[in-house]
Parts: sequence; C-alpha cells; structure tokens
Amino acid sequence: MNKMLKQVQQTQDDMMKAQEQLKDEEVEASAGGGMVTVKMSGDRELKEVHIDPSALGDDVSAEDLEMLQDTLVAAVNEASRSAEELASRKLGGLSGGLGDLGLPGMPGV
Repeated sequence: MNKMLKQVQQTQDDMMKAQEQLKDEEVEASAGGGMVTVKMSGDRELKEVHIDPSALGDDVSAEDLEMLQDTLVAAVNEASRSAEELASRKLGGLSGGLGDLGLPGMPGV
C-alpha cells in the first residue's frame, strides 16, 4: 500500500511539472485566411492577437466590424482547442487511469 501511495504521489508530481511546462509552450491559430492570428500558451493564456491592418481598411462599416469580431472569436476558439489537445497529449499518459479514482490533481483522461 505504501508503494502504491508513493507511485500516486510521483504521478501527481509529474503532472504538476507537466502543467508548469505547458505554460512555456505556445499554440497559434488563425482565421479568415490569416486576417486574424492569435497565440495562446499551453495553459490557455491568450498571449497575442494580431489583426492584419488591411482587414480594417480606410472606412470600416458596422458590418465589417462585426465580421472582424466574429473572425477573432473563431481564431481564439481554435487556439483554445489546440491548447486543450496539447494538454491532453502532455498529461494524458501520466495519469495511468488514476483519474477514475477521483484523486485531486488527477483529471480523468
């Protein structure tokens, strides 16, 4: 039993390290043919938003602004999904099915 608890603790420590490492990794996504690009860390922190100046033009209409806002939302959502996939790849193999036990820090994978 003591050996099993040590293994669980080691797995939790490994997961915490992996979560910290995710902060240093970035994903990037774009939408609208590259008109809007966002960068987000592996822990889902939005790092950068770049809007191509040509997207705004000289006289931006309300419709153009709405389209740009919708495109920005799509880009942020895509980066968020990519970050979730990165976290799953980094943390998925570490839990070894322990997430089903409901232990703190052990997400079900």
